[in-house]
Amino acid sequence: MSVIFVLIIISLIVAGAFLGLFIWANKSGQYDDTVSPAIRMLFDDKKKEESEN
Repeated sequence: MSVIFVLIIISLIVAGAFLGLFIWANKSGQYDDTVSPAIRMLFDDKKKEESEN
């Protein structure tokens, strides 16, 4: 029975760590640009253009 309590405590610590990292990522601006990743694949890479010349 004590093993269950240990596992619950460990899982709450891990879940709290993930929540903290998610909040930190949102505050630091990781998810600000949601438009350009969707259209980035439509443009050619500059490396390909330079290597063809």
